[in-house]
Amino acid sequence: MSSYHVETKCVQSGYSPKNGEPRVMPIVQSTTFKYDSTEQMGRLFDLEESGYFYTRLANPTSDNVAAKICDLEGGVAAMLTSSGQAASFYSIFNICSAGDHVVSSSTIYGGTYNLFAVTMKRLGILFTFVSPDASEEEMNAAFTPETKAVFGETIANPAMTVLDIEKFAKAAHAHGVPLIVDNTFATPVNCRPFEWGADIVIHSTTKYMDGHATSVGGCIVDSGKFDWNANADKFPGLTTPDDSYHGVTYTERFGSAAYLVKATVQLMRDLGSVPAPQNSFYLSLGLETLHLRMERHCSNALAVAKHLQNHPKVGWVHYPSLPSDSEFALAQKYLPKGSCGVLSFGVKGTREDAVAFMDHLQLAAIVTHVADVRTCVLHPASHTHRQMNDAELASAGVSSDLIRLSVGIENVNDIIEDLDQALASI
Repeated sequence: MSSYHVETKCVQSGYSPKNGEPRVMPIVQSTTFKYDSTEQMGRLFDLEESGYFYTRLANPTSDNVAAKICDLEGGVAAMLTSSGQAASFYSIFNICSAGDHVVSSSTIYGGTYNLFAVTMKRLGILFTFVSPDASEEEMNAAFTPETKAVFGETIANPAMTVLDIEKFAKAAHAHGVPLIVDNTFATPVNCRPFEWGADIVIHSTTKYMDGHATSVGGCIVDSGKFDWNANADKFPGLTTPDDSYHGVTYTERFGSAAYLVKATVQLMRDLGSVPAPQNSFYLSLGLETLHLRMERHCSNALAVAKHLQNHPKVGWVHYPSLPSDSEFALAQKYLPKGSCGVLSFGVKGTREDAVAFMDHLQLAAIVTHVADVRTCVLHPASHTHRQMNDAELASAGVSSDLIRLSVGIENVNDIIEDLDQALASI
């Protein structure tokens, strides 16, 4: 499907029924798969033959959906996970072990920051967080001999900064490591990081890809472009024999798909963050309308941002596609079709005023979620980022007055009317 436009891929990629097979992708709700001989089953376990034998490692429904996302991003291989957090963890842990180091943009989702700065630190993997505005010299200073990857978000949640993908890719490649980009907010409809130098892309499919707040999930996509063998000493897990699979060397056996094969047969085998086939089916339904919804999300969000910008009770608005925004130039470069449906803003007054505004909303709901068809709102400093101290909040671009608004696909006039009546209450 690589020659088709992204809109067609959203509908058609991934599952291709043969003559007489179901037109709609089936849900293979089975943990196990039958074989006629022990010899064939043995070949599957030795990675000498492809096939399904246990859903913790692979399932046809999930693989079809992963193939669709892979095609949308322009990769060579993809794997679904049970959550976006699992995708973030696997993407790093697949090439890092105790004693290793990662450079990350500081303006990343609070849950990801906690995963990196706290939980993975306990595993002996250390992170250095750099400003997305860091100079080339500042970026280079963050690397150590143990650095194995660079990480960032296309559009940071909730700081709404746009990652200069080319700059981060240049720094990563100069030090012989891959750039991993979380493309959740932009989706491949609005940005394809591989085209700008990224090597691995991840998603929380829970957000726009599912789009309806029904299914938690994640995905990892490999571009197949990073040369692991050229940096073999940094990545022994890929370039030297794996004793747990009879000495297979992933780069020799699987070539450009080595990274994803290892993540599937090793990490998923041992850690098991696998999506349920039913959830993969729901994700597939969401992907079929992704291109339509993103267009509406973006147009609604831009209209709301322009309205809030001129409201007397709003102190500031941050939305990358807003011409006056500090991120506008980067958004025009990487996101010319639109950024996403999420914006951040601050209400004039106290933190209590911000809380009062949110509590008076009627159409928009206060939820621990973002990026689905329904308009919703959150106060990150009190919710998703509440484990951070003031310095960490500032580094992540989260001020105490920041309100994250996820603009849905309702009629934009109704959304604006709801915001106005809530602002009138303070």
